[in-house]
Amino acid sequence: MVVRMRHTRAHTGNRRSHHALTEPRLSKCGNCGAMHLRHHMCNVCGKYRGKLVVDIVAKAAKREAKRKKAETAAPGTAK
Repeated sequence: MVVRMRHTRAHTGNRRSHHALTEPRLSKCGNCGAMHLRHHMCNVCGKYRGKLVVDIVAKAAKREAKRKKAETAAPGTAK
């Protein structure tokens, strides 16, 4: 099928008016002052609305222990 009429610049612009990117909505953490997405926990301290949701220090320690265990299990292989 062939397009019979060319779309005007106004028609094209009106269609593309909804394609604009928006800035992320950020809020300031009440505990540490870092910026985080609204209705999400803070990535720095792990709190949301004053309550501890994720223990960031324990999570980092667990990740480090897992990395060391994998490193000692296969010392010759590297990614």
